[in-house]
Amino acid sequence: MAFQPVEYQVEASPLLHDDKGNFWTPLYGHGCSFTPEIFSQVMRNLILNPNLNSSFLARADITLDAPYTEDGVYDPIPMLLDVSGFTLNTVMIRSLIPRNPLVDKPMDQTCLLYSQKGESETKSLVIYLPHFKSPSESPFYHPAVHGIAFLHTFNTESRQGQVSIHYSFFDSAPKTEAVQRTALHLLRILHKHGNGLLNGYVKKVHHDVVLPQAKTQQTYARLKTMYAKDLITSWVEVTDPAKHVFEDLGIAAFLIELWAEMYPNGDNWPGFVDIGCGNGLLTHILIQEGYTGWGFDARKRKSWDAYSPKTQENLKELVLIPSVIQRRDETPSNKTDLANEQGNIQGTHPGTFPKGTFIISNHADELTPWTPILANLSESPFIAIPCCSHNLTGARFRAPPSKEAGVSSSAYASLVAWVSKLAIDCGWELEKEMLRIPSTRKECLLGRRRVFPFSEIDVEDVIAAYGGALGWEENALKLVKVGPRGH
Repeated sequence: MAFQPVEYQVEASPLLHDDKGNFWTPLYGHGCSFTPEIFSQVMRNLILNPNLNSSFLARADITLDAPYTEDGVYDPIPMLLDVSGFTLNTVMIRSLIPRNPLVDKPMDQTCLLYSQKGESETKSLVIYLPHFKSPSESPFYHPAVHGIAFLHTFNTESRQGQVSIHYSFFDSAPKTEAVQRTALHLLRILHKHGNGLLNGYVKKVHHDVVLPQAKTQQTYARLKTMYAKDLITSWVEVTDPAKHVFEDLGIAAFLIELWAEMYPNGDNWPGFVDIGCGNGLLTHILIQEGYTGWGFDARKRKSWDAYSPKTQENLKELVLIPSVIQRRDETPSNKTDLANEQGNIQGTHPGTFPKGTFIISNHADELTPWTPILANLSESPFIAIPCCSHNLTGARFRAPPSKEAGVSSSAYASLVAWVSKLAIDCGWELEKEMLRIPSTRKECLLGRRRVFPFSEIDVEDVIAAYGGALGWEENALKLVKVGPRGH
């Protein structure tokens, strides 16, 4: 059903009446076929995820979510309304958290969920009451109104209904085109999500599986405030600075919170290595945050010289030749010494690190499928964020589509599925997270726990099962001769 709302006339009588004497002005209505259950599900999701309604909002922190009782004592204290003909069922308070805390302030808002059941008609009502007393206190991302109401009416016999939006205006801030546009937008989102669930929509992307949203977003906001402006203004690469800076700040925030969970109070911190580190920005941010670690890539980037001296000391121009595939026909006298942790004078590295070193593979392209294998060799945890598709020889290839039901057959989805299966075959209990970063390549594969001990996995058998690595050395050494890619 296309979105074709009907605007209520100015003289239309209010459909809602409360015990505080607020005047609820009906603004727009739209027919619908979704049930009260779907309406309630959609509205709860919109309460929990205000970013679906506004790009200026990052999330909602829920401070109260409780059934309503007449003698209930709530902490914090909500703003309550008795709406004529409706039963108040649930009381919630959320704190709306803006994406840019330097520009906008958080705002508390009470959310009240009501119902009314008749013989053939059911009504559901959700009211938002912002915790400010005048329109001048309203933040930019919220309309300057006293309250917002969403009403769903459904006929159980005809299986048809209507959704409508209503505002309670301040006397000093009457209806304007701006607040009407916002009302239209809010109703459109409700209508879209309601129809989506009605038509069997199943959410495919799940965020915040590994870590709570609030933690990573708070850390991201802090990092953004501290580093973003200087990094963007001092950018020396030809690539888009904003994209790379905000993307790597988001990844850094995820890693910082992940490491806080894995290594509480910094205990037993093993250090990190950023393989195929590209422009080195992620390595730089993590070092600036006090984490010991280093990164390497086959080609030095211009940006390396723009970072702090400490970062520059920990960025190395090295080609990775995994020890597990080094030529076996070399004698001890002429065999290249690859045992040094950060490479050698030949500019190569064997891909083995001190046990437990946290391996980062961020859009590392040729090194992406090698990441879980290298993690096995060093008995180390890892994250891999796949981007371009390469096999274990370093050649470009199209990964075979996943046979798992419901998985897309796109090139990227196939790559992620292929690397995921490889990691599982390496014995990892694989976790997945869809990172909140400005990139279409945002799926993160995390290995920090084992299904099988390292001793039970023969990585040479795994390499052979995934097509072998013949030609890796030649392909890897070619990277030194070609120009750097965008990341």
